[in-house]
Amino acid sequence: MRAGLWRRCLGGGLGLWTLAAAVTYATQDTAPLPALILLGSFLVPVVFVLWAYERHSRDLGVSAVLGCFLAGGALGVLGACAAESYLVQPSWGMFVCVGLIEEAAKLGALVFVLRRLPGIRGVRAGLVLGAAVGFGFAALEGAGYAFDAAVSTAGADPRALIETEFLRGVLAPVGHGLWTAIAGGVLLSCRRPNGRFRVTSPVAATCLGAALLHALWDSTHGIALWLATRLAGAGPDRRLFAEGYLPRPTAAQEHLFTLFSVGLLVLVSLLGIAWVSSLARRGIPWRNTP
Repeated sequence: MRAGLWRRCLGGGLGLWTLAAAVTYATQDTAPLPALILLGSFLVPVVFVLWAYERHSRDLGVSAVLGCFLAGGALGVLGACAAESYLVQPSWGMFVCVGLIEEAAKLGALVFVLRRLPGIRGVRAGLVLGAAVGFGFAALEGAGYAFDAAVSTAGADPRALIETEFLRGVLAPVGHGLWTAIAGGVLLSCRRPNGRFRVTSPVAATCLGAALLHALWDSTHGIALWLATRLAGAGPDRRLFAEGYLPRPTAAQEHLFTLFSVGLLVLVSLLGIAWVSSLARRGIPWRNTP
């Protein structure tokens, strides 16, 4: 694999996605929708996995990184969907439940993919391969959200699809890939030389922390909505947090909601970046890193 492949993939993929979006929006034809959904959902995750492989993990091998991205991501999505359909109900604690389920599913997928690769261990390998699983999960989940946005009772909606894919593409680097990289880094740092995984206190605490970070990210919409209604003078209603919308909002509430939504997302992103950076600094020197 030649150096700089991630740059060419980013440029070419972005050009193709823009072309597919323009054709779909201009013609209102449903034929380009599969290409638009797949390009928009997989572009950013694939680019970040290629970048991580080129700069930090050539010695791990393409098969390990690709297996974590494809198999790990698919197993994580299937496991999380199956568990959430039975365990998650609208409530104040539903986001914590979702965070715990999805992070556990992704870590289980990581363990499954690496079960016959006992030589892969350490913080660096955990960060890279955990991120690969997380980005695979994000790509498949994003494709599902994009499909829901495109297809409604009124027919295909290319504008909603394009907006959804653009937003999720921008936020993808600080989402699933980041959270699973944190948990994977600690999990593989505690792996035994014979390949056995250990659930130690640091591993359990880190997994719980990553799940709470995930839950906080998912709940920013509800928290922003609750804060906006409270500060705008309306009485706080606990149902707003779970339902996620406010009937007939005022102009002040709309401005406050936007401010709190963006601010909370930035805060959660910075917390995750700081955490993964501290893990990288504590790890052994990274090979293949400029």
